[in-house]
Amino acid sequence: MIRLHSLRPRPGSRHRVKRLGCGESSGHGKTSGKGHKGQKARSGGSIRLGFEGGQMPLIRRLPKRGFNNAAFHKTYAVVNLTDLNDFEAGSTVNEKTLRDANLVRGNVAGIKILGDGELKHALKIEVDKVSAGAREKIDKAGGSIELRQPRAAKAASADEGDAAPEASAPDEGKAKSARKSTTRPKAGAKKKKSSKG
Repeated sequence: MIRLHSLRPRPGSRHRVKRLGCGESSGHGKTSGKGHKGQKARSGGSIRLGFEGGQMPLIRRLPKRGFNNAAFHKTYAVVNLTDLNDFEAGSTVNEKTLRDANLVRGNVAGIKILGDGELKHALKIEVDKVSAGAREKIDKAGGSIELRQPRAAKAASADEGDAAPEASAPDEGKAKSARKSTTRPKAGAKKKKSSKG
């Protein structure tokens, strides 16, 4: 029977430490298993993983195919209904209050409310996403949910507002150039007159 005082590691999982530099008769003397000279024989000398001596490494020789969505992946901070019971009844719960309560940390694309647990009192919640179960429980408790406008949509609406004054600017420039062209005589016409005289 195995007891705490009789526990042993599995056979072969632990090996005897190779003792180096104990004389040539030990089998690990002189060069201590590192051979003669070269980068790998030096102290601290090593070759990074995948390096092939300057030859084009395998990872760069292989063709790259397919699509990886990792660069476009959005990470949302998840908050459950049980975490919201710490807020006072009738208070507003948004990203600022959640960060102050240390329920949301780090850089995230938005906040999502999940329906784990029960909401004990009514709250005004302003987040980016909410699950169907969480929405039902919040409505049942008498609370309200306001979904924030996505950042891309905000930027698009701001661009539309800025586009109106910009559109009028080129028309003004055309009018000015038309005025200038009518008032200013051409340089070529002057030269022709002088050559005739």
